[in-house]
Amino acid sequence: MKSSVSSQKSTICNPPSAIPAHVAIIMDGNGRWAQRRGFPRLKGHEEGAQSILAVLKAAQKAGVKYITLYAFSTENWTRPQEEVDGLMSLLAQFMEKHSPLFLKNKIRLRVIGQMERLPEKVQKKLSALMAESEKEYEHTLIVALSYGGRQEIAAAAKKIAREAVAGKLDPETIDETTVAAHLYLPDVPDPELMIRTSGEQRLSNFLLWQLSYAELYITETLWPDFREPEFFAALEAFNRRCRRYGGVETR
Repeated sequence: MKSSVSSQKSTICNPPSAIPAHVAIIMDGNGRWAQRRGFPRLKGHEEGAQSILAVLKAAQKAGVKYITLYAFSTENWTRPQEEVDGLMSLLAQFMEKHSPLFLKNKIRLRVIGQMERLPEKVQKKLSALMAESEKEYEHTLIVALSYGGRQEIAAAAKKIAREAVAGKLDPETIDETTVAAHLYLPDVPDPELMIRTSGEQRLSNFLLWQLSYAELYITETLWPDFREPEFFAALEAFNRRCRRYGGVETR
């Protein structure tokens, strides 16, 4: 492991008011929230949608520029068809109902993942809002849909291989920067903070490349109960972290 005693660049101690530019969130616990209350699982997803609105508002208030939400993984297609259909319907309704809010608050929508696997009506609503919201924005919401971190890295490797075969890229020059430049959204900075709700302590195939140096914040709170106070608590925890990037603390 590399380390540096003298390098000031290798250690960044967040000042009290430090705000991460990019926060990634694994929204977990919708089903458990509903089951504990005797509701169908879809009710938990509906309440979770309200948490998305609350977090977007809180992120704007705090000054967070990018929020990435893990909404639907490639593995989620194996869930009961009724739940998958309900989730897709809920997604379409959410886009239709809240599109004006995105535009009013200058929030750009972007999507990562296998968007072509989503129902056509969902693709159309997402594409329409992405096109409209990119005209003027101050904040960005990235939604991971039918997404897998391993699939993203494999897709990047395939693009690099094609360029090498075509003679556009020298294999000897391939490094971390090359791989990062071939991921889904190479223009977006890596998340500095990753929040996971419901107490699970794993990445679940989420942004495996981009989260390499992110601070992890795990909370027992289920996603439908995660609102502005919980989001600010995560930011406060981030403020108390000292990021060393393989070096040692020099403060």
